[in-house]
Amino acid sequence: MNILSLFVVIPVLMLLGLWIARNVNQVRGVMVAGSSCLLALSVWLTLHFIGERAAGNTEEMILRATTEWFPSLHINYEVGVDGISVVMLLLSSIIVFTGTFASWKLKPLTKEFFMWFTLLSTGVYGFFISIDLFTMFMFYEVALIPMYLLIGFWGSGRKEYAAMKLTLMLMGGSALIILGLVGIYFFNGASTMSILEIAHNNHIPAAVQNVLFPFVFIGFGVLGALFPFHTWSPIGHGCAPTSVSMLHAGVLMKLGGYGCFRIAMFLLPQAAHDLAWIFLILTTISVVYGAFSACVQTDLKFINAYSSVSHCGLVLFALLMMTRVSCTGAILQMLSHGLMTALFFALIGMIYGRTHTRDIRELGGLMKIMPFLSV
Repeated sequence: MNILSLFVVIPVLMLLGLWIARNVNQVRGVMVAGSSCLLALSVWLTLHFIGERAAGNTEEMILRATTEWFPSLHINYEVGVDGISVVMLLLSSIIVFTGTFASWKLKPLTKEFFMWFTLLSTGVYGFFISIDLFTMFMFYEVALIPMYLLIGFWGSGRKEYAAMKLTLMLMGGSALIILGLVGIYFFNGASTMSILEIAHNNHIPAAVQNVLFPFVFIGFGVLGALFPFHTWSPIGHGCAPTSVSMLHAGVLMKLGGYGCFRIAMFLLPQAAHDLAWIFLILTTISVVYGAFSACVQTDLKFINAYSSVSHCGLVLFALLMMTRVSCTGAILQMLSHGLMTALFFALIGMIYGRTHTRDIRELGGLMKIMPFLSV
């Protein structure tokens, strides 16, 4: 078995362990053991990738493996990683590990919460290791579906409204994505779904690319908080439990930027060049609107949520510049924003647990209440 498949196998084993767990302590044990293994695996993968590049390995993807699923449609379980995938896997494992402890005392239905949380992380890991269009989209959907229950049941505030709005908007984005992927597949000759093969033997006419590109970019851009499709994000963050907010902002929103880069821009390069100016305008609005909106919020979670809209706008803006420096900066922004935002949401959860408010007008100095966390 290819070692990358462990990123899917371990969460599946975690789901099995959670299902047979008999009490909360066993549930916590399964989560800690599984998330620790995933973190260790991602650290090993990062060091291995660095070693391969230092040794002069210039392969586009390393640790590639392919298993046939539906030969008649050229659908394969095909995996591989490059520098971007490795960074995203490391980020995901860090946030899943820390998110486990952020939900340590969550009630009620702790077991069921962690099962949905693990299913969501399974989709995230599978998405980042996939290099087949169908497999990638399948894992993308697996990552989105649990969000409805995680927010709608275990959330707070207007949780039902937030969960429904998030689900409807992201499913709308998924509908656009699948139209774009089907178009890419058929207009490229219906001979392969491998992202690398499609990119290397691209036969899609420029006029067709210009039609397909908005479907794919907007579809993934919905998850990347692209204006004006960002409105699900602040309310979703604001009503989600702490660990779900961490995974949502830290990892799930990165699926949008990653998909825009890996599929929309990589497979439809001519359209990306021709239509970039339209989406540069939209991403600029996201950056400015998100920043100003964050400045006027009084709820700590909404401050962090609107700042995420601004930061993800910067990621998409940098990708659309289509230079080596800007794309490298976009990936670094995805990593730094993921770590920073997840930490902020964890701290907000701790503040709320001690003060029972997220309104900055009511806090008035945390040093007396929680001196350790304040420092």
